[in-house]
Amino acid sequence: MCRPLLLEMLKMEKAYEGVQVLKGARLAVAQGEIHGLVGENGAGKSTLVKILAGEVARDGGEITWLGRAAAVESRKEAQELGVSMIHQELNLAPHLTVAENIFLGHEPTRGGLIDRAREISETVALLSNLGFDLDARAPVRRLSLAERQLVEIARAVARATRIVIMDEPSSSLSTREVEELFGVVRQLKERGTAVVFVTHRLEELSEVADRVTVLRDGETVHEGPMPRREFAELIRAMVGRELRDFFPPRASSAGGAALEVRDLSRRKDAESRDFQNVSLRVCHGEIVGIAGLVGAGRTELAEAIFGVKPADHGKVLMDGKDVTIRSPEDAIRCGMALLTEDRKHTGLSLNLNVAQNITLANLTAVVRKHVVDLREEERVGQGFLERLRIRAPSTRQKVGRLSGGNQQKVVLAKWLFRQARVFIFDEPTRGVDVGAKAEIYRLMKQLVESGAAILMVSSELPEILGMTNRVYVMRDGRLAKELVTAETTPEEILRYATLGEPEIMH
Repeated sequence: MCRPLLLEMLKMEKAYEGVQVLKGARLAVAQGEIHGLVGENGAGKSTLVKILAGEVARDGGEITWLGRAAAVESRKEAQELGVSMIHQELNLAPHLTVAENIFLGHEPTRGGLIDRAREISETVALLSNLGFDLDARAPVRRLSLAERQLVEIARAVARATRIVIMDEPSSSLSTREVEELFGVVRQLKERGTAVVFVTHRLEELSEVADRVTVLRDGETVHEGPMPRREFAELIRAMVGRELRDFFPPRASSAGGAALEVRDLSRRKDAESRDFQNVSLRVCHGEIVGIAGLVGAGRTELAEAIFGVKPADHGKVLMDGKDVTIRSPEDAIRCGMALLTEDRKHTGLSLNLNVAQNITLANLTAVVRKHVVDLREEERVGQGFLERLRIRAPSTRQKVGRLSGGNQQKVVLAKWLFRQARVFIFDEPTRGVDVGAKAEIYRLMKQLVESGAAILMVSSELPEILGMTNRVYVMRDGRLAKELVTAETTPEEILRYATLGEPEIMH
């Protein structure tokens, strides 16, 4: 380590309700260093950084700061050291403006009163310096998820002096916004501020990180320089198996068309469309991908097919028959399922338990004499816990306390209990660690082997190439090209997604 050591966390111990989360973990961060922290969900990453941020009390271990013992028993003590944290779960006040959120608890004052003019001017200067296209006066409730993430980043940067902890900061950002984020990270490094970057995206981490620490089952199992290209060693450390084991063998045969859409279009406003003249098919026993850049209309198309925001024009057919889908209820009755890209807000009820979430889309199946049969609900939930290998203490565990991968399995269980046969997966492994990804891929393969059909929207080209039989590339609301996955390359997919005029498909 060339730079002087700023922070060292040694022999960190933490247990929740008797479950040991950290087992002697170590993290060492140098001054002005960008340090990656990776590992599967449940490895202890978030707990470790929350201890550093003073949000969680450690059960054992020692923290040293510039070679001296540091208490860090509260957020206040962490902030006094110059530590600031950007949470994976956004922590903003939606009724306040961007400026008010950034300076919340640290408002500039004049004559004993909050100086709103200064607050606005300093926010404008900060956003300009970071390259964020945000209105300082806009209420946060009117911002998109990605824009709210930028507000969180700006707030942390405004407060931090020595270390910024970023917990999955790019999970909801577009490619352009990720580049802006990396620009911020590099700015912090230039001014001597260290960054602890917690992420599942090794490709992104390789662009900015100097060193990396890997946690597995609460222990530090690897420390060293961040590789730029080959991640096999990191992945082995994280999950104990090889990268080639992630993607199951591709389905070799397909049946008749399970889902077809013909000339589907939807207006965004009087001047533009979300998508237009889209035609595609997905057969029983195959996985078909939709690739493209953020803003190409992929999610909008998926939502239209499922009836969330119906199309203005075109047809949807299932098993060769016209169906009318004007709402999700129509789609569900037809045997369709949508696993949304934002499972926490549109896929799950976080305050309900595992069993309740699994039976939510087919509640009549567990109702007896107008009352939910709790014993039957428990039986159903336990069955899916075992079948999908959902890691939860019991079916009564609240879903909000599960890891991202296990939450995604609960969403899938919900649709399996509904006996869906056509599945639309929108970013199926977003915010999911590499080990849980392999589990989700295994379940998807089992689905198509049973004759189900899957339409998968994904921003991850390895996922598209590893899982699909065919791929449709979208650009500017249109299908630019249909490709046979086994015969294409990442470069070809990106070429159709980004360059020239679309080769419009009819």
